[in-house]
Amino acid sequence: MKKLTQAEEQIMQALWALDKGGFIKDVLEALDEPKPHHNTVATLLKILVEKEFVGIQNPNRNNFYHPLVSRESYSAKRIEGLTESYFGGSYSNVVSFLVDKKQMSIKDLELLLKQLKTKNHD
Repeated sequence: MKKLTQAEEQIMQALWALDKGGFIKDVLEALDEPKPHHNTVATLLKILVEKEFVGIQNPNRNNFYHPLVSRESYSAKRIEGLTESYFGGSYSNVVSFLVDKKQMSIKDLELLLKQLKTKNHD
């Protein structure tokens, strides 16, 4: 799966927030301020269609855009890539890093362990 630019990710976040997709005006409304120009959003959507992240339907000659890649799927690939690039592929190194930087608490770790134990019993 290709990596998205920051601008492309913003457009995807807006499309994911719209759930089933939307028209350019819907994507613009879902974006945070300062909002990019309509033409910028149209160009980014065109690029996302070419990268096969977004599908396009053309009802009444207005393009309707919808995500072809789920937020979960993209997030999993990005986390996997970060883990490979910066932590030697070790998720325990990721967790250690977060603990060292005080971005993960003991409570978070206990919750994570509880979730792991529950999933292993299933």
